[in-house]
Amino acid sequence: MRPRTLDEVVGQEHLLAAGSPLRRLVEGDAPMSLVLYGPPGTGKTTLALIVSSATNRRFAQLSALNAGVKDVREVIARAKAELNHTGRQTVLFIDEIHRFSKTQQDSLLAAVEARHVTLVAATTENPFFSIVAPLLSRSLLLTLQPLDDAAVGRLVDRALRSERGLDGAVTLDDDARAHLLRIAGGDARRALTALEAAAGTVSAEARDVVDLATLEQAVDSAAVRYDRDGDQHYDVISAFIKSIRGSDADAAVHYLARMLEAGEDPRFIARRLVVHASEDVGLADPTALLAATAAAQAVQLIGLPEARINLAQATIHLALAPKSNAVVRAIGEAQADVKAGLAGAVPPALRDAHYAGAGKLGAGASYVYPPDTPDGVVAQQYPPDELVGRDYYHPAGRGAERAVAERLERLRSAVRGRPGAGR
Repeated sequence: MRPRTLDEVVGQEHLLAAGSPLRRLVEGDAPMSLVLYGPPGTGKTTLALIVSSATNRRFAQLSALNAGVKDVREVIARAKAELNHTGRQTVLFIDEIHRFSKTQQDSLLAAVEARHVTLVAATTENPFFSIVAPLLSRSLLLTLQPLDDAAVGRLVDRALRSERGLDGAVTLDDDARAHLLRIAGGDARRALTALEAAAGTVSAEARDVVDLATLEQAVDSAAVRYDRDGDQHYDVISAFIKSIRGSDADAAVHYLARMLEAGEDPRFIARRLVVHASEDVGLADPTALLAATAAAQAVQLIGLPEARINLAQATIHLALAPKSNAVVRAIGEAQADVKAGLAGAVPPALRDAHYAGAGKLGAGASYVYPPDTPDGVVAQQYPPDELVGRDYYHPAGRGAERAVAERLERLRSAVRGRPGAGR
């Protein structure tokens, strides 16, 4: 059912418009190298085959999973010979090019630059991270989007009717079709594979209708689209943290489940929760950090699958907690001042007095021990002279920080000797 022409391609309308670079490449003979970036099942290999077959080009294919520099050089040598002897251009399609090392990618540069080959490279990973800059700059980057349900539905319907597909041998009931589109997740290959498996089941049973039960039996579960070493890793963990920050516990638990099902290291998830507890919750809920560190310890002590419950508890706790970034702002502003040179001498009263001769230098001589006073707070200079009166911590006034803000103002007044000081 692979499309043979651009007009048969479903979806990717932004790449297929009249006059688009892709159409010009297919309908003309200009040797233009391409990088096709998109999720699985969106048509990268199909477009590469269409580019090669649309005009009188020779097609060569390598997979980065098993090809080395030697294989690349052999293909380039054959392409040069073909070009010199017949004038025929070679399209070199490299699938999973993000799995090529820098050296392997560099071995393509001269041939691409000299137009000895028209490179069509496919990748599911962000090319700005996974492809060397010189090769990327010599290629046209085309981004393929996940297919929507309507596009996948058109492909499924075509497969049911076409003589290249099931040729009307089976039909798909409405519930089964809806379920098929849902588990496809924008991946045409996954949809057609599931349809083929279900059609095989009903044909073996001398039936001609694929119902929901048959489809569910043929497809146990949808594969989770998630690569621990690729940009999906960063996208999902980013969505996880942003959902917690946005107080959407349901979305956060979804992304947690997605990471766990894909085999993400639970220690990585736990570390992010610990960071988030202080970065975005802070003292608005002082128990958030306790919950996150407890979950991290649980991961170490008991591991998966049981620790998924601890991670879910911490995730929900943090999502529901009031949010404040006052802690991270405080340390950020303090570090900025230190880097700017605002790091004066420690006041004499606060200097270490536990060595011989300290008293002669006045170290600690005038220090007042606060717990010995009635209020436990005394007027005393703690920061260097250059930073007296400088405030770093600004409570957000949400959750527990409402009470913290009131107490902080009283403490600052007492420490700095202002009227109205108190406990």
